[in-house]
Amino acid sequence: MSFLDHLDELRRRIVYSVLSITVGFAVSFLFITRIFDFIMRPLQELLPPGGTLIFTEPSEAFILYIKIALMAGLILASPAVMTQVWLFIAPGLYSNEKKWAIPFIVMSSFFFVAGAAFSHYVVFPLTWRFFVSFTTDILTFMPRIQPAFSLYLRLLLAFGLVFQMPTIVLFLARMGMVTAGFMIRHFKYAVLAIAVIAAVATPGGDVVPQIAMAVPMILLYGLSICLAWIFGKKKRTED
Repeated sequence: MSFLDHLDELRRRIVYSVLSITVGFAVSFLFITRIFDFIMRPLQELLPPGGTLIFTEPSEAFILYIKIALMAGLILASPAVMTQVWLFIAPGLYSNEKKWAIPFIVMSSFFFVAGAAFSHYVVFPLTWRFFVSFTTDILTFMPRIQPAFSLYLRLLLAFGLVFQMPTIVLFLARMGMVTAGFMIRHFKYAVLAIAVIAAVATPGGDVVPQIAMAVPMILLYGLSICLAWIFGKKKRTED
């Protein structure tokens, strides 16, 4: 394929991905009240007694509903989006590597949803509780819904992407680009990089959310080493 053909193929995959997210958005908007309550209710319950979330602009709540529906639509459409990613990279693979299409789609979708769930149930409550802890008798925490959701979305997407590590390493190992030995030798550098990523991606200076983000990343790195050892060794034997 020429360079222009690659661009045309990329455009096609992006269009299909956007269409998939649009369908997911439409489905999510039908249940937007339940989804909104699922996301925002825990935030309100962690506030001090009598505390509530507020909005100060006329369109702020409506725009928040749109953003939540888009986020939910992305999660619903993640298998379709990962399918388009695979279809874009598949022409550059050997025939024996193309059989990994279904595992790639299943693993990438599963780990994205798992990362989002971990962020929702573990990391974000810890982060939110940290900010709420600054409430005193002279300081009342009355957060706006837009910044609160932006924080929620930032953590959710960060963990959804971070949890893709095993999937990426697995397929790099199958292609011979990464080995378990390489990852073990560079483990200390990986831990340093993980600590930096956790510090940057986690808002505030509270060490608890940073640990909540760094520990799963280290465990995922360990899982990735195991996958690289199992599947990388199998590939060398076949060769």
